[in-house]
Amino acid sequence: MSKNTMIANFDELLKMTKNQSNPQRLLLLFANAESVNPKKSKKHQKGTISPVMCVDKLPEEIASFSDLVEEADNINKTWNFIFIASLSGEEGQAPSSNDAEQFLNKMANDVETGNGVGRYVVFDRKESPIEIESNI
Repeated sequence: MSKNTMIANFDELLKMTKNQSNPQRLLLLFANAESVNPKKSKKHQKGTISPVMCVDKLPEEIASFSDLVEEADNINKTWNFIFIASLSGEEGQAPSSNDAEQFLNKMANDVETGNGVGRYVVFDRKESPIEIESNI
């Protein structure tokens, strides 16, 4: 899935994944962001982002954004952003959870280091799209 244009909401993202030529598996990383200068305008805040938990799901396994938030909160409530990527299958088969594991590990590493975080679709808890830039 390309991130050339800002995705407006989670339903739009789900629809895009379902319309791909090969089945997709969504990679979801829940992260906690902390601002180091909270008095600055939201557009110019700087801070750290730490991975909290991650999961992979088929788009069909997610009924809505609110259901996803509720499911995540039942495990751990200390997150405020969801980083999302998709992994494309081949020959009509969606990737397995085993296929997704190395990519989830890469996402966690990217978030910890701030490297390449602009490649992910990011939403806050209220389903607002977030644009994150790294200083690296």
